[in-house]
Amino acid sequence: MRRNAMIKKEKSYDVVVVGGGMSGICAAIAAARHGAKVALIHNRPVLGGNASSEIRMHICGADTHGSRPHARETGILEEILLENRYRNPQYSYPVFDGVLWEKVYFQDGLDLYLNTHCHQVHVNNGHIQYIEAIQLTSETTFLMTANYFVDTTGDGTLAYDAGADYMMGREGSDVFNEPHAPHKTDPYTMGNTLLFTTKDMGHPVPFHKPFWANTYTEEDLAHRSHGATGYNYWWIELGGDKLHTIEDSETIRNELVKAVYGVWDHVKNGGNHDADNYVLDWVGFLPGKRESRRIVGDYVLTENDLASARAFEDAIGYGGWPMDMHVVGGLNTQLEPTECIYLPEVYTIPYGSIYAKDIDNLYIGGRVISASHMAFGSTRVMATCAIIGQAIGTSAALANKHHITPREASTYIKDIQQQLLRDDAYIPHITNEDDSDLARQATVTCSSEQLGYDANFVINGISRTVKENSNAWHSDGMSEDGEWIALDFTQAIHPTSVEIKFDSNLSKQIMLSAFHNGLGDQEKITVPIELVKDYTITCYQGTTSVYKKTIENNYQRLNKISIPPCQPIDRICIHVHGTHGCDNTHIYEIRVY
Repeated sequence: MRRNAMIKKEKSYDVVVVGGGMSGICAAIAAARHGAKVALIHNRPVLGGNASSEIRMHICGADTHGSRPHARETGILEEILLENRYRNPQYSYPVFDGVLWEKVYFQDGLDLYLNTHCHQVHVNNGHIQYIEAIQLTSETTFLMTANYFVDTTGDGTLAYDAGADYMMGREGSDVFNEPHAPHKTDPYTMGNTLLFTTKDMGHPVPFHKPFWANTYTEEDLAHRSHGATGYNYWWIELGGDKLHTIEDSETIRNELVKAVYGVWDHVKNGGNHDADNYVLDWVGFLPGKRESRRIVGDYVLTENDLASARAFEDAIGYGGWPMDMHVVGGLNTQLEPTECIYLPEVYTIPYGSIYAKDIDNLYIGGRVISASHMAFGSTRVMATCAIIGQAIGTSAALANKHHITPREASTYIKDIQQQLLRDDAYIPHITNEDDSDLARQATVTCSSEQLGYDANFVINGISRTVKENSNAWHSDGMSEDGEWIALDFTQAIHPTSVEIKFDSNLSKQIMLSAFHNGLGDQEKITVPIELVKDYTITCYQGTTSVYKKTIENNYQRLNKISIPPCQPIDRICIHVHGTHGCDNTHIYEIRVY
């Protein structure tokens, strides 16, 4: 009797997200929170992609390591990172794996499939009908149908297999009229990197070079800072020239292992690098990949859009990381490992760049969005990818409700933008215009306020500091009885929720990192001191309290407090009892629904 080892199961969803990096995580959570039935498929045992314990790259973005004030990304990504700061003060990547797993696994409406690889895409007339995915651990093949699919694979694997148009390599300067693009189009991409960490043993420890490790001299490592503390070795980069970052990925990994041990041999045995007491503590075996395919959407984002800080009418997010263009050949050259073309302002990302132009039910997220090679140099970083993912999930849920394609959903762009703002996903130049937000018609009073931090700012529609505009209420100190802010309504209302955006100091880094420029300026605290910790919401009818709720030990920026059915009210007061260390109260926005 012949046995069939693979079990086959059919599954049906509204949205299937393929790729569980930060973009895929945020896309899946956003879609599920807005009512879609969602599956997240990831072909690794842990979530996070380059941010997982398998690779251990930090999540950087528009704030460029805290050098651009008030620019850190918020929304679902901020929620995750604040959760990690509270739960993971030891800065452990395996613990961060657990934080990500918890956020996804326990999200209502979302099914998680780890160790599951999408290996076949079935398309009819430019429409994905279903995919086939193999889960190796359970020996199961899943046939998954969905109304919408999301490619956050990093390599654009789903889109490529579906027949979507794509770009790979560097476009010449004549293609998009980009001043920093190479003169001629070529097939080169940025390479892959293996990271490692070291440990100070407190006493001298020798390093015995394996026979297979490479040999490097000081001249070989010119322009590449190297020392005992390790990890900031992003420049151990190979592939993208003679080695294809997808087709030759296994060869690249093997060569990177030789390079890592060869570089460490040079640090330990090739001169004075103050490394006598240091040992290798962890060496990655899954390379972090920077670049491969980019999928073509209705709009291709270019260097000129970034350099001019273009404000798209259909903006769904923003970026600000420099165009970080790594040298062709990586460690095989003695050239500067990267050229960073800094951007004076943040730029916006258009909706037309996050869905495939020729597959009518396919969103494209993460680093595969529709962008030129030059623009990709900035958009590829994980914080930018994460907020793109949240926009995709939000749009997919809306499209599913209206039974329309991603392209047709562009007619609802204002609804998508307003929902993203409500969910704390910032979009430059877009303000709160939500007619259902009752707070916009309220009169605001407070216990005290600092000059330039008026109470009325909590309803001005902007939930972060932008240049010289604080857009926040700061109390003038913290009295013994705490500080309060109140919203008074001319007519009685029946609210169902109060939504508050506190201050989590968007000028400082909070991501997990072992890079010296990642953790070096982070305060050794669990959560930002500016966050409100304990507060009470009281709903009044006249002078009578009809509902009261106290929140203790808050550590999130966005708080959504449900209000049960009660008598009509005409006043809502938020009384702050304490923060995580700041000596006054900070609130950016209050909404009432």
